[in-house]
Amino acid sequence: MTRVLVTGGSGAVGRFIVDELLEHGYEVTITGRNEPAPSGFRAPVRFVPLPLDPKAPFADALNGCDMLVHAAFSHVEGRYRGGEGDDVTGFWRSNFLATLLLINAAAKAGMKRAVFLSSRAAYGKPAPGATLVETMSAHPDTHYGAVKLACERHLESLNRGSGLVVTSLRVTGVFGSAIPGGDHKWRKLFADYLDGQPVASRCGTEVHGRDVAGAVRCVLEADESDVAGEVFNVSDLLVDHHELLAIVAESTGCNHPLPAKTDSASYNVMDTTKLRKLGWRPGGIDQLRSEVAALVTA
Repeated sequence: MTRVLVTGGSGAVGRFIVDELLEHGYEVTITGRNEPAPSGFRAPVRFVPLPLDPKAPFADALNGCDMLVHAAFSHVEGRYRGGEGDDVTGFWRSNFLATLLLINAAAKAGMKRAVFLSSRAAYGKPAPGATLVETMSAHPDTHYGAVKLACERHLESLNRGSGLVVTSLRVTGVFGSAIPGGDHKWRKLFADYLDGQPVASRCGTEVHGRDVAGAVRCVLEADESDVAGEVFNVSDLLVDHHELLAIVAESTGCNHPLPAKTDSASYNVMDTTKLRKLGWRPGGIDQLRSEVAALVTA
């Protein structure tokens, strides 16, 4: 049985990855600051307390594992862009230096595969309407995007001679059920609409947490020549507030006015052809509709 260490395994995205791996027969160890509830996953997992800190005992946590998925990220609660808060130095120390030390420890431990969860923010703000393709020049405009891109570029070099195959996934906004005891990302948006409050027009690219997890498993199981040192976009739908709240209205019978449709022609959609060639298939609009309906009625 393949043993995988998932950093941040109880987080908003990490928990989907853990359940995906468990479902497909992997043995999973997770790390984090606090031990999750035993009922948080579909099967038992081993927990190792491990802060995202350059002084953390990464080698000890990796002991006995065959693969690594690095989903942990240190930031101000509820914020990614702007997640550095008032501590830019600490933000880079935790998310850049600690990441490099963790992946280096994985290489020294003889691991064969590692996946790094990067972000759409690595692109920055390309020309309006430009499609985001992995080969285009990236110019991040936030510390969040800059630290992700810096990690990608340094991890790419590990594929040359270390024996560790490292793959980076540039993930867009993730939706899905909330962490136990927490709120899902659209809670306030849905509540404002149902209360008759005005809602701004907006659109953005989205992907379900299960599809992010599927992408992780896809690259872990792909031929190493197809994924070594590569970056893959992970995105599914361009979602508009009008479309999203229309599903809420249909699910609840609410007849409050919907926000105007957004002119999406200038939005930067992510191209996922590269990942789809490996066999990845996201859930699309049907999954969005069923998930939103479930979130509203929960």
